[in-house]
Amino acid sequence: MTSDQKDTQAKPVMDTIPEGRLAIIPLKSMAEIGKKVDDYLVQWRSSRVAEGNVPCSDGYMKESFIVEADVPRFGSGEAKGTIRKSVRGDDVYFMVDVMNYSITYKMAGFENVMSPDDHFQDLKRVISAAGRKPRRINVIMPYLYEGRQIRQVGRESLDCSGALQELQELNVDNIITFDAHDSRVQNAIPLAGFETVSPTYQFIKNVLREAPDLKIDSEHLMVVSPDEGGMSRAIYLANVLGVDMGMFYKRRDYTTVVNGRNPVLAHEFLGPEAKGKDVIIIDDMISSGDGVLETAQLLKKKAANRIFICATFGILTAGTAPFDSAYKRGLFHKLITTNLVYQPKELLEKPYYRSCDMSKYLALIIDTLNHDQSLSSLLNPIDRIKKVLAKHEQGLAV
Repeated sequence: MTSDQKDTQAKPVMDTIPEGRLAIIPLKSMAEIGKKVDDYLVQWRSSRVAEGNVPCSDGYMKESFIVEADVPRFGSGEAKGTIRKSVRGDDVYFMVDVMNYSITYKMAGFENVMSPDDHFQDLKRVISAAGRKPRRINVIMPYLYEGRQIRQVGRESLDCSGALQELQELNVDNIITFDAHDSRVQNAIPLAGFETVSPTYQFIKNVLREAPDLKIDSEHLMVVSPDEGGMSRAIYLANVLGVDMGMFYKRRDYTTVVNGRNPVLAHEFLGPEAKGKDVIIIDDMISSGDGVLETAQLLKKKAANRIFICATFGILTAGTAPFDSAYKRGLFHKLITTNLVYQPKELLEKPYYRSCDMSKYLALIIDTLNHDQSLSSLLNPIDRIKKVLAKHEQGLAV
């Protein structure tokens, strides 16, 4: 039995009875991962009831917890949200991937790709269709809508704060996101629940699977942040692994503005010697890929050994071509991102790419919240990380 199969069969222990029946509403953008989440929940709850660990209360065990919803559009491009089943009194979890560009709709004869704005509007439509009937409304939005526009510089909009406040006005109780670009944006909704989750555990496990010979000590491994913004993420991973960390920062010419930005004069590195060491580059997202690939190139110039690029969201706005070229030149060993955002088939077939399946993690979050239990162990999975590291040290497969 593989470690993945063992993970699938393991079920979390729950010692409370949910007050609200569980309902999952994955929008079209997260239909595939929503089905996987549902499968986990059905399996876990069926096992608990069969073993007598929990009484079979009304609606606790079902063949499926998914409630079908749709957002049909008129020829003009306007839309409406519909829910096909009552959710009165339910603990509802809406799931949306605002970065899923594979979904299209027709308007005036044109085929339009859905933008993040379109996905966010559809989310609000479906929440509105539920009205005030659910016991609790939760939104799982892995990539936080407008998460990079979180502060005002001059005459700019505060899009992310405004979006969160819109959800709060729609009676959303909890918002679950992953690796928020800046978690301080939750200050815009101080009375609502807001959790930002990091897939550090999944990254560590997948790196060790790809490199079972990896030596985890400061002489052989280091963690690097491609910029100062992700330094806290790199510090946490380095501390968990017990290795050193480094950081690149951009030295800019603040006397000049080109295309609205101060041009970068040079990338400076702060950290220990990288020569001969394996390196984990950790970031929250990869947009075009220029940043992480330039970081990898600079590390290779410093004679770094294998480079593992880990990012929660692999958006790849420039496609896979830059990574294909960089891989052929030996700039990195593996690219690891999650399936929390849309992954094109082309990417999944690349020899250098590995996907972290987060469906079980999402199911754990939903199951835990529905049972009104603490998320602390999921938000800070240090115990699970230590177990994986211990197995790796013993030469066991993780």
